[in-house]
Amino acid sequence: MTDVEQVEVVVAHQERATLRVGDIFLKIDADRARTDVEMAAMALAPVPTPQVLWRNPPVLALAAMPGVALGRLGQPSTASPGAWAAAGAAIRRLHDAPLPPWPGPDLEEIEADLDRQCQWLISNDVLPTDLVMRNRRVADFALREWIPVFTHGDLQLTHVFVDGDEVTGVIDWSEAARGDGLSDLATLTLGHEEHLRDVVAGYGSAVDLDLDVVRGWWSVRSLSAIRWLLEHGFDPFAPGCEVDVLKAQM
Repeated sequence: MTDVEQVEVVVAHQERATLRVGDIFLKIDADRARTDVEMAAMALAPVPTPQVLWRNPPVLALAAMPGVALGRLGQPSTASPGAWAAAGAAIRRLHDAPLPPWPGPDLEEIEADLDRQCQWLISNDVLPTDLVMRNRRVADFALREWIPVFTHGDLQLTHVFVDGDEVTGVIDWSEAARGDGLSDLATLTLGHEEHLRDVVAGYGSAVDLDLDVVRGWWSVRSLSAIRWLLEHGFDPFAPGCEVDVLKAQM
């Protein structure tokens, strides 16, 4: 730490911030409950997770993970098919693990929030009505009863680290809970549909993959995220990002 020349701001918005100082990540979150969930989930997850160095609320210090992120939304992934398959296998281990003791959002809660976000997008002229409503209908395929599994809850490409064809770590567990396993697969492949086959190959042939459900979760996640992204300084209109995902669903 004495040789560190700079502090890198990894992400910063109104709710939380993450800083990198040398090989240490400092996560600053005013919501202690989120950090409690993150630490509990990392302790239970049967996949590589960051080492907790110390915690002094609101700061959590984590060791950097080896490897590189599987990819980034809006950019082509340079990871190999084997790396994507390894990510699928890691997700399968997580989904096969015992359920965490805390619940996740239920179906009614997800649907109610989705409808609020759709109304906001339309009433504020953020997106054309037909684009929103078409994707709202696609989302209905995901909004069905499911058998809950241990889900990561926010399994973005940037949260999975790989080295070659090996998963070296999965980060950012604050949304982990009981949920629909297909939502994790959908989040990982959002904007990268071309890699879904590789992920499923690693996940295992026993998966009951319904592509309509996966597409439904792509619509749910994109519709639900746009307002938050805009209000926190991110651009869902960037090429390959959430708005393009919604357009592709048409």
